[in-house]
Amino acid sequence: MAHGTITAAYARLTDAERAATRVVHDPSTYTTRMPYAELAALRDGRGIVPVIEPELPGWAEGAGYWLVLEHAAVEQVLKSPATFSSALGGTQIRDPASDADLTYVRRMMLNMDPPEHSRLRRMLAKSFTARAVAALEEQIAAHVDRIVDRMLGEDASGSCDFAKDVAADLPLLTLADVLGVPAQDRGLLFDWSNRVIGWQDPDYASSGSFDGTGGTDLAREALRLRPDPGPDGLMPDPRSREGMLDLYTYAHALGQVRRRSPGTDVMSILMAQRDDSGGTVSVEEFENMFWLFAVAGNETLRNGIPGGMRALLLHPPAQRELREDPSLIDGAVEEMLRWWTPVMTFRRTVTEPTRLGETQLERGDKVVVSFASANRDPAAFEDPDRFDIHRGARAHLSFGHGPHFCLGSQLARMQMRMLFTQLLTRTSWIEPAGDPAWLRSNFQRGIKRLPISWTR
Repeated sequence: MAHGTITAAYARLTDAERAATRVVHDPSTYTTRMPYAELAALRDGRGIVPVIEPELPGWAEGAGYWLVLEHAAVEQVLKSPATFSSALGGTQIRDPASDADLTYVRRMMLNMDPPEHSRLRRMLAKSFTARAVAALEEQIAAHVDRIVDRMLGEDASGSCDFAKDVAADLPLLTLADVLGVPAQDRGLLFDWSNRVIGWQDPDYASSGSFDGTGGTDLAREALRLRPDPGPDGLMPDPRSREGMLDLYTYAHALGQVRRRSPGTDVMSILMAQRDDSGGTVSVEEFENMFWLFAVAGNETLRNGIPGGMRALLLHPPAQRELREDPSLIDGAVEEMLRWWTPVMTFRRTVTEPTRLGETQLERGDKVVVSFASANRDPAAFEDPDRFDIHRGARAHLSFGHGPHFCLGSQLARMQMRMLFTQLLTRTSWIEPAGDPAWLRSNFQRGIKRLPISWTR
């Protein structure tokens, strides 16, 4: 049942506002359109609105939540972990199914508050040494070359599914480099990310495209433990250990290998780090770091790249201008991330009575920040619905804000910059070749298919 204060506040909304909250919350909305009109009406009219959480397939009825829509208010929530906790209820809108599941997700850095979060983040940040980042830059450039070579082939013109054939592969290859995963096992990363990010979408929820062919022994052992759908056709909750047993089996084995025989990858460096007390990262902590990178480290870029391409397809003058002046690509990448906003929401839980704007919040209230709304807040961005590569959009919140700001943001920017530079310099034009298909999710703004054609 909805929390009493949220129910009372919801009752005070107009019929139009209640309808708008239902549209914004419903994952099915996003298979046909982005509800920017509803988000704008709620943001401009209220700023913070109560949302009821009805039962949905695979989603039990919840207590409801406060949806935070203004850029400044989103920043305030994210920079105040003592009041808006990542650990108290996790960071997803949907509540963990049990206390045991909540205890489990709290082991992940994404769902920690200081000082636990600070300890692991410092160790991880120190693992991105100048040497390691320089090596990654070289590897990313090589990956981009091979991906674009494969896409273009020998033909003067052609077509492909950009989301699957191009955008999905680059972050997986880069993540494999970061994690020390053999390249032939990267299909596991693809399936794991699908199952976690796409749990609301039937095409992704039971993703199992990798069959182990050509993979390592570690991959084949992990596949043996891949969960199957239950009698209801639904997969186990991917936030539980049982729901991702194949990932944890692989991560555990890889962690032991890296402890015995460290490589030059970031995770090997992490395993050798010492915290302020002289302690090291445990294998269990490594497993959860692996989960974080394999899934959360993939989501922004995997959908940010096709989102950026979608922006260029819909705005030919911007594509033409970038071809004429490649020096504009850095600003264009920031605008792509703002305009598209791959991760639409994140959740916090109130630790003590507090006010946010004009809204009184109580301990235990669920607060959901909307990056999709904040990134189009006219108080932060002039004419926010317009795609403008000259905007200077680095104030966008697509990588979060505060202590949980994305550690991989520079790597993500680097990949987008390199890929779009190659695509635009090695073709003379790119245009749509069919209708895109959108992910069913109120969390991730995903593109499942994006047909394009090009001329060299």
